[in-house]
Amino acid sequence: MTITVLVADDQAMVRAGFAAVLDAQDGIEVVGQAVDGTEAVRLARELRPDVVVMDVRMPGMNGIEATAALQTPPRSSDYVPKVLMLTTFDIDEYVHAALRAGASGFLLKDALPDEVARAVRVVAEGDALLAPSVTRRLIEDVARRAPAPVVDEHLLAQLTAREREVLELVARGRSNQEIAAELFIAEQTVKTHVSKILQKLGLRDRVHAVVFAYDTGLVRPAR
Repeated sequence: MTITVLVADDQAMVRAGFAAVLDAQDGIEVVGQAVDGTEAVRLARELRPDVVVMDVRMPGMNGIEATAALQTPPRSSDYVPKVLMLTTFDIDEYVHAALRAGASGFLLKDALPDEVARAVRVVAEGDALLAPSVTRRLIEDVARRAPAPVVDEHLLAQLTAREREVLELVARGRSNQEIAAELFIAEQTVKTHVSKILQKLGLRDRVHAVVFAYDTGLVRPAR
């Protein structure tokens, strides 16, 4: 099936570049381009793309506000797209807010064409974006600046000891294969644990599991 995409960025060259890269990929079609958050929300609800590639910083309604709006559709609609945020390492302070708004992950603006296409496909399939280490580095940088949270044992009590171990390793950027090797269990078992963690905690995907781990104090940023 073809994955439909809307690209939102106030910089014409960036917007056109991402659109051209994605349109050239098999199985991906760019159905629209937006110059700001307001237009992104309007076009998304009109065109109903599978994925919105959204810049963080835009005039008027920014990418975070637009993402939050798209995650809360009007009563007459059940349409909620996946959102892939465009970011650079110099705006890390927006990472946490974007994830809380409902973004499924991040794409660096200097990403290679293959990375752009892969990111869109991963998000469209309902998974978290890119290598866990990329998202972990961004979130850890934000967490490092915030006061250390108190471990929320009430929330974490919903998890088994093994699930808690797996969640901690996910938050530290380990892949399923690496977690399996470290805990001496099958990779499929790791996938099962991750699915149960997301279900128990009401989390959307792996990226939000990382945020949860830092928010609750299960994992502390390296100093």
